[in-house]
Amino acid sequence: MAVRRIGQILVDLGFIDEDQLQSLLDEQQQRPGELLGQIAMDMRLITDDQLAQALAEQMNLQVVNLADITIPPEVINQVTEPMAQLYRIVPISFKNDVLTIAMCEPQKLSVPDELRGFLGYDIRAVVATEKDILKALERYYAVGGESVESLISDIEDDDALVKAAEQMERDGPLDLTSVEALADSAPVRKLLNMVFLLAIKDHASDLHFEPFENEFKIRIRADGVLYEMVPPPRHLAVAITTRIKVMADLNIAERRLPQDGRIQLSVGGHPVDMRVSILPTMFGESVVLRILDRSVVMLDLDVVGMDPTTLATFRGLIRRPNGIVLVTGPTGCGKTTTLYGALNELNDITDKVITTEDPVEYDLDGIIQIPIDESIGNTFAQCLRSILRQDPDKILVGEIRDLETAEIAVQAALTGHMVFSTLHTNDAPSTVTRLRDMGVPPFLLTATLEAVLAQRLVRKICASCREETMPPMEKLAELALRPDDVVDRRIFRGAGCESCSSTGFKGRTALFELMEINDEMRDVINDGGSTQKLRACALQSGMQPLREAGLEKLFAGVTNIDEVIRETIVEEA
Repeated sequence: MAVRRIGQILVDLGFIDEDQLQSLLDEQQQRPGELLGQIAMDMRLITDDQLAQALAEQMNLQVVNLADITIPPEVINQVTEPMAQLYRIVPISFKNDVLTIAMCEPQKLSVPDELRGFLGYDIRAVVATEKDILKALERYYAVGGESVESLISDIEDDDALVKAAEQMERDGPLDLTSVEALADSAPVRKLLNMVFLLAIKDHASDLHFEPFENEFKIRIRADGVLYEMVPPPRHLAVAITTRIKVMADLNIAERRLPQDGRIQLSVGGHPVDMRVSILPTMFGESVVLRILDRSVVMLDLDVVGMDPTTLATFRGLIRRPNGIVLVTGPTGCGKTTTLYGALNELNDITDKVITTEDPVEYDLDGIIQIPIDESIGNTFAQCLRSILRQDPDKILVGEIRDLETAEIAVQAALTGHMVFSTLHTNDAPSTVTRLRDMGVPPFLLTATLEAVLAQRLVRKICASCREETMPPMEKLAELALRPDDVVDRRIFRGAGCESCSSTGFKGRTALFELMEINDEMRDVINDGGSTQKLRACALQSGMQPLREAGLEKLFAGVTNIDEVIRETIVEEA
């Protein structure tokens, strides 16, 4: 059955007339993306109570007044604070495995479905005003709401859970039925849900679950640095690991071999992928989840942190008809994100773009993406051969790992294709040496290599607690700076505040070193010149080294001195 439009419902209920509806529709044309009901409230044509009534009428739901309801703690505890705040919902009753929630946006039909997946209960929705929802969230969760600490404390006090876990570990070979039952228990589900939501909310990149002899640690990597969360009881290690395996559709009986899987969640209406890696250790299975949240990663070259000059040069390079452009740096420095940004710009109906990745991290509309699976022989080299028969214009090879892949990439560039790929080297000039060491002949490198982009990620100073500072002399010396060099410069640091969890940092930005291959460099490569000679030639041609890019970000107040020291090295002459 078709859902009636909210504007017509407002007219039918007598809250507005036809002329006012037309005014609202005209205003909505000027405010694309905004909901009609919210515009009507902004124009003071209706109250929030009238909007709630209209939404309830539209979705055929009941309206409740949260101010008149006292919600028991056991009902509030069914939904953790991060979940309630994220979805802007309040649980109001729980009977016969049916959880009733109040929401102010009932048109978001995905919310009950997502909560059903997280909580394992049937969900029934009712409608409340936004003002009532916000007041209830503040009333029930600000003081008495659950945190990871309180949840773990409750688990430790749960005698039945402790006995079940201890008996399971004591009885030798695992009883899979008992393990599954424990993994599916409400406390374990609730703890994992809270950890997942906190990690996604903090824009974390990885989650680590690590078993040791006497403890079980949970660590979260945010902005490139690991932070430890309150550790859950050691006896829950098997249950938590098993729960993750069940979510990733892995073999829970296999505890001796590494396993890889994937968990797909929908949080707040947008998809979140988690790549799961299980590794057997002396004291159990270590689990690491890589969080791939498309809503956080901006696949846009304008926001990765390139200065205007480098950005303009790089944009020109990626639009060349053929050749190889390499992005280099350590694991987790944003190489793939930069290349995705480049492919997004090149994603045009007139060009065919194909990628081969291990694994595919983000889905890109309009681009053919192929996952690598070496266990069945689908390697980068094998896949690249087949890609060349698919009539591509631009090709992304996830990583050049061996001579075979490098040779096919070179052949692809020689036959009129633009090839993008990544490599693990310390800086741009040493990439040429690495390819030569792999066995790629210098004359083929000079014929195909167009540019190398080296990059690093540094943490950004939190804007809420940024303050001016003067670093100690030894720190300046590490950057080869004298006191005279910073007399007229302003250097900042983050003091630490609630907004950045007292770290002084919020978010990351990239440092870039772009080496465009010119004729002089091609002569050096052909003559077998050293990395140092190639670097000197690149610097003479105007390449800005990573250290200088870091200093620019330092003096612009974007990052602090420790980050520049940690991520860059002094270039050798």
